[in-house]
Amino acid sequence: MTVALALSCGLSALMLVLALVLPSITSPTVPFGVRVPAQRADDPTVARQIRLYRWRVGVSGIAAAGVGVVLYRVTGQTLLLPLSVLVLLGVWYGCFLLANHEIRAAKVAGSWYEGLRQGIAVDTELRTDPPRFPWLWLAPALIVTVATVVIGVISYPSMPEMLAVHYGANGVPNRLAAKSVATAFSLVFVQIGVTALLVGIAAAIFFRSRPDIDPAHPVSSARWHRQYMSLGAKALLGLVATIDVGMLGSSLLMWTGTVTSWAPLVVVLPILAAVVVAVVILAKNNRERDDGEEDTGLTHRDDDKYWRGGLFYINRQDHALLVPRRFGLGWTLNFGNPSAAILLASAVALISLLITLRFRG
Repeated sequence: MTVALALSCGLSALMLVLALVLPSITSPTVPFGVRVPAQRADDPTVARQIRLYRWRVGVSGIAAAGVGVVLYRVTGQTLLLPLSVLVLLGVWYGCFLLANHEIRAAKVAGSWYEGLRQGIAVDTELRTDPPRFPWLWLAPALIVTVATVVIGVISYPSMPEMLAVHYGANGVPNRLAAKSVATAFSLVFVQIGVTALLVGIAAAIFFRSRPDIDPAHPVSSARWHRQYMSLGAKALLGLVATIDVGMLGSSLLMWTGTVTSWAPLVVVLPILAAVVVAVVILAKNNRERDDGEEDTGLTHRDDDKYWRGGLFYINRQDHALLVPRRFGLGWTLNFGNPSAAILLASAVALISLLITLRFRG
């Protein structure tokens, strides 16, 4: 079994497991991205859609992964391996949208919000007494990035005149470029950009996000949100550090001219390990815990009109840049905020930089 096949199977397995467990770790009042009253969280329609979703994802996911492996064995084209992962992702969200549609229809037909007192809870102390940003967790990423720059500067005179700027799935270089500052430090430039972007997102979680506080239990909900916000920022900063380690390893391969069949693992393995750890930690803490707080009698307001398909949040009146995901882990962008376009443009610019500097050779 090749390294590429092993990595593809590992990533597909991770995605499949995450897709299957998400209904159990997502807030019960937003099943498949549909806002429902707490009294309807166990409605037969919701329970049935959870069963159907898991059956569809399980069968389709295994079939997609199997077809991808068979096609790879027959054709030998490594491009088919990431393609199978993308197909699995498409199947996942297709099953999600089916469940979202059915629950939304049942909610409207049954008038689930009729006669209920809807409310909004706000944690005003987020402005007067905000949680402290975990700056120390940024240190590993900064240290690795600075070390990469220093090693590159010291090694530049002794680097080969032709540098391997891309490796195939078998670890053999398949694209070369003449040594230059732009070529030798291409990954360093991307590394600095990725670090800045992800650190900015971690800061936005603290300073530009809006908590989705449960009006039925506002005190315990606000406390949980503060803890989850800190946990999410730490997980993201830890992921940044491992990305930097992977890019340092990839740069060292290029600078020394090393050829090894394990070259893809140098970049992918530390990042994949960090993703697994971050997903497990966030998944274990993704649902609010019942601290015994007395119920206020209020329920979340029905705000489905701001969520397109239960996935994309668009609200121009909401100044928050990030809001909690309705289905999944962490946060998502408020696409009604102009700053979201800037953030997306930054990501596109990083990808363009990678293509320009890394692959033009």
